[in-house]
Amino acid sequence: MGRAVVVAVLIAGLFAPPITILGEELTSQQVRDSIEKGIAYLKGRQQADGSWADWVSSIGGNGNPGGLHALCTLALLNAGVSPSEPMMQKALQRIRRDAQRNPHITYVIALQTMALCRAEPQNDALQIGQNVRWLESTQVLDGPTKGSWGYPSHDGDNSNSQFALLALYEADQLKDRRGDKLVPVADRTWRLAKAYWENCQSADGSWVYRKGSFPTGSMTCAGLAAMVIIDDRTNPADAMVTGDQIECCGRGESENQHIERGLKWLGDNFSVHRNPGSPQLWMLYYLYGLERVGRMTARRFIGGHDWYREGADLLVSMQDPLSGFWVGVGHAEDNPEIGTSLALLFLSKGRWPVLMGKLKYGTGDDWNQHRSDVHNLTRYIESRWKLDLTWQIVDFKKSSVDDLVQSPVLYLSGSESPLPADEDQQRAVAVKLRDYVDRGGFLFAEAYCGGTGFDAGFRALLRLMFPEPEYQLRLLPPEHPIWYAETDVKPEAMRPLLGVDYGCRTSIVYAPLDPKDRPRPSLSCLWELSRSGRGQRYSQTVENQIAAGLTIGANVLAYATNRQLRDKPLPGELHPFSNGSDTTDRGKFYIAKLRHPGGCNSAPRALTNLLESAARELKLRVSAEQRLIDIGDETIFNYPLVYMQGRSGFHLTDGERKQLKTYIERGGMLFADSICASPAFTESFRREMATIFPAQPLRPIPGNDPIWTPHYGGFDLHLVSRRDPQARQPKEPLKAAERHMPPQLEAVAVGKRYGVIFSPYDLSCALEKQDSLECQGYVREDAARIGLNVILYALFE
Repeated sequence: MGRAVVVAVLIAGLFAPPITILGEELTSQQVRDSIEKGIAYLKGRQQADGSWADWVSSIGGNGNPGGLHALCTLALLNAGVSPSEPMMQKALQRIRRDAQRNPHITYVIALQTMALCRAEPQNDALQIGQNVRWLESTQVLDGPTKGSWGYPSHDGDNSNSQFALLALYEADQLKDRRGDKLVPVADRTWRLAKAYWENCQSADGSWVYRKGSFPTGSMTCAGLAAMVIIDDRTNPADAMVTGDQIECCGRGESENQHIERGLKWLGDNFSVHRNPGSPQLWMLYYLYGLERVGRMTARRFIGGHDWYREGADLLVSMQDPLSGFWVGVGHAEDNPEIGTSLALLFLSKGRWPVLMGKLKYGTGDDWNQHRSDVHNLTRYIESRWKLDLTWQIVDFKKSSVDDLVQSPVLYLSGSESPLPADEDQQRAVAVKLRDYVDRGGFLFAEAYCGGTGFDAGFRALLRLMFPEPEYQLRLLPPEHPIWYAETDVKPEAMRPLLGVDYGCRTSIVYAPLDPKDRPRPSLSCLWELSRSGRGQRYSQTVENQIAAGLTIGANVLAYATNRQLRDKPLPGELHPFSNGSDTTDRGKFYIAKLRHPGGCNSAPRALTNLLESAARELKLRVSAEQRLIDIGDETIFNYPLVYMQGRSGFHLTDGERKQLKTYIERGGMLFADSICASPAFTESFRREMATIFPAQPLRPIPGNDPIWTPHYGGFDLHLVSRRDPQARQPKEPLKAAERHMPPQLEAVAVGKRYGVIFSPYDLSCALEKQDSLECQGYVREDAARIGLNVILYALFE
C-alpha cells in the first residue's frame, strides 16, 4: 500500500466516531481533584488563631473540646499538606496548647497524638510521651471491659478503645535518630488490649460498640484494626533467635482466627453505601475504618469488592461540587468539617503507593512461611524514603495482569515448586507473569526453608516465560547497580543473586538457597526478624545480619522502582487500550520495527506502549501488533513510519542502506532512539545516516519547529523533563538529576520534510515503563508525548 493511500485511510478513521475503550470509570485525577477540593474547604474553615471551632453536638453539648481541631489537622496532614506550611504550624501550635489546657478525653488525646506523630515527632517527643503515659494510665484494669478505654468517667467501649490503640500504635513506631524507639509502649498495655478485643468479639465474627448493642461495620473495622495492631506488637516472629543463631521458618501462632472471622463477616456484609448493621448512621466513620482494615491487612479486595475503588467512587460523587465538603447523616457526621475530615482520611490513605505485592500461590502456606517479611521491609523502606507506602497480598490465581501491575514489584518465595502440576496451568502461569514483566513489572524471587523444589520449579517457570535463549539467569556481578542502588552492600554481606536482563534492565532477581556448607538465613527470614516490638533483644551478630538483609532488600526495591512510586492506580488506568476492543482491521495504523544487529528488540514493549498511548490520547485507530521486519523486506513500503531502537554498535549492509534510502525518499519516515543514550548505538546510527545521506546529515531540529507544538494535533513540547544519571561517591545511593529543557532530536531533511528523526537520548526504556536511574533519557510522560508528536508529524507532513 502506498503512503498516500495509507494516510487517506487513516484520516478517514480519525474522523470516524471514536472507539469506546472504557466506560465512565473513576480516574485518579478525579480522586486527586476531590482531595484538593476537600483540602481547600478545610483550610478555608480554619480560624485566625489557627484552630477549627469545636463541634457542638445538638444532643450533648461540647463533650470533646479540641477534638475537631485535632481531627482536621490529622486529615490535612494525611492528605499531603506539609507541616511546614504556616497554616499547619498554627494548627500544630494550637494542638500543643490544647494538650496542656483542655480536659483529657480519650478521643481528643488520641487524635492529638496521631497528628503530632504525623507532623514533627522529633520536636514533640515529650508531649507524645505524656499522651502515651496518660492513655496507658486510663486503660481499664478490671471489670468486664478490662483492657479497653472509654470516656474517663465511663466503662470502656470499642470506639474509644480503637482510637486509643491507633494513637499508641503510631507513637510506638517512632524512632529517634539512633534508631531506638522514641516513645515505647509497655508490653502490658498490648496484652491487656489483646484479651479485651478477643473476648468482646461476637460469635459471628463481628464487633459491637458495647456489650448488648448490635454489630456494625464500623465497630467490626475497629476490632479488625485493633487485632492487626496487637498481633504486630505481641505475636512471636516466624523465626527464632538463640544467641547468635537464627532459626528460620518456625511459624509462630497459626493464622489469627479472630481476624479471619472478622474479615468473613465484613465481606459477607460489605457495602460502601451504608454502615452495615446501622444503615443510616456513621457511614463516613465506617469508611475511615474500612480503609484502615484494607490497608493493614494488605487486601485490595474484601468479600470480592475492591474496597477503595467503590468507596472512592461514592465519595467523589457525594462531595459538594462547589464548596468541596462532605456530610453524612445523623450525629456528628452532619457537621461538614467532621464529614470532610473522615472522607479525606479514606481517600488519601487509601491511595498510598503500593511498594510491592506478595504472591500467594498454590493451596498451602508455603508462600508465606514468614508472614511479616514484606510488611517489615515496606516499613523499613518507608522510613528511609520518607514516603507513605503500603503493600498487598496478591492472590495469583484470582488476579488479572492489570491486578498484578498495581504492584511494581512482586515477591515470590517458597520451598516447594511455584508451578502447578498441570502443564496447561503451568503455561498459563508463565504467560501471565511474562505479561506482567512486559508491562514494566519486576519479579523478586527467593528460595527458602531448605527445600530444593522451589529452585527447580522457578527455573522451569523462567524457561516457560522466556523461551528466547538471550533471556537466561546470570549471576549479578559486584559492579551491578543492585549492590549500591540504595546504599553500598558490604562485600561480606553479599550473597549470590541471579538475574534476567529483559528490556532495559534486570527485570527478574532471584535469591537461591545458600550452599549447604555455608547456609545463611534467607532474606525473608531476616526481614521477618526486623519487626520492632515483641520485647526482643538481639546480639550484635544477629543485628548485623538483619541490617544486611534489609539493605539488600532496599537495594533491589530502589533499583526496581527508581524510588518513584505513584499513587495506587484505579482499575482501567494501567492499560486502557486493548486490541480486543477494536477487531476491525480496516483503516488501522501499523508501525513496523526494524530488525538490525544493534539490539533491535532490547525494549520489546516500547513501541506497543506508544501505540496504545496513540489510541488513548489521540483516538487513532492503531494496531499494537508486534511487526519486526528486516530492513531489506519489501513490505517496508507498506508502512508510512518505521521504528528503530538499539543499545549497541552495528553496521548495515550495502543492500540495507540502499533499501532504507529508497524507502525514505519515497515518502516513508524512520523514527529511531538510542536506548539509555547508548554511545555505541548513537555513534553507529549517526555513521549509517551519514553514509546513506552524505549531503543531508543529521542536524538538530530547531526549537521553533512546528513538531514541538500542537500544530499537528499533539502536545506543546517546548519544555520537557530528562533524567541524567549522576556520578556517585562510595556509600551514596544511585541517583539521577531531572532536568527541564527543550527536547533534543536530530533529523535528516529530505526535500521539505524530515525523513529521519532520531533521539540520542532514551525514549524506549521510558516507554517500556522501565525508566532506570542508570538511563539518560526522557521521563515516561514526556517520552510518550515526543513519540506521539513524531507519529502525527509522519502522518500529516
